[in-house]
Amino acid sequence: MKTDQIIFGIHSVKEAIKKQARTIDKILILGETNNRRLIEIKELALQADLPVLELSRLDLDKNVKGAHQGVVARLSSLEFSDGNGMTEQQLIEHLKINDSQLILILDGVTDPHNLGACMRSADAAGVELIIIPKDKSASLNQTVRKVASGAAETIKLIPVTNLARCIDRLKQLGFWVVGADDKAEKSVYDQDFTGATAIVLGSEGDGLRRLTKEKCDFLVSIPMAGDLSSLNVSVAAGVLLFEAVRQRVVDID
Repeated sequence: MKTDQIIFGIHSVKEAIKKQARTIDKILILGETNNRRLIEIKELALQADLPVLELSRLDLDKNVKGAHQGVVARLSSLEFSDGNGMTEQQLIEHLKINDSQLILILDGVTDPHNLGACMRSADAAGVELIIIPKDKSASLNQTVRKVASGAAETIKLIPVTNLARCIDRLKQLGFWVVGADDKAEKSVYDQDFTGATAIVLGSEGDGLRRLTKEKCDFLVSIPMAGDLSSLNVSVAAGVLLFEAVRQRVVDID
């Protein structure tokens, strides 16, 4: 079974069944188990009219390399071709009728573990859309899904052909574009994130590409108290996103 055609792990499969059951062809699950969470997944799959095949642990191990936790979801051909996102034009049409959005843009994040971790942080911050370039970016494979721990089923990942052009279109819709740059003089904590905002982070090693950086309205850095000069991209994404969330929450009990 091709590794980009499956989702595995209890939490990831459970979220896939709940959020995108139409993309699943079959559930492979450990048979004769008393594991409460696996039994719950089997019940959810049957409620969603998904075929469930009970296998021995040995047979499950043959289907996937990794900590499958006793359950694997095989994706349908629709999922392989279309992914979980929308086209750039669908994105623009969606944003025209949805005000005060918070979007994450990842410019060249090629490590699947980092992309998955960014998706998980974005989901926790309430972000529903992540934009990536079609080239020079990790794709939505089983490693990304596993690390995202269910966020790949809640977030629309939108590959675009021309990232600079897409940013221009966001600006035309009233978005402020804020890029993360460790050399920027302005602190993330001094930036206004209220209103429609797109936060942009660059690749693991080189940061934002020159043209992407030029398209940003603002560049901000994260103050560092230790000896290191930068953070992992997924950690930086969490810092910026939750500063935006803090500013955008009007009433906290």
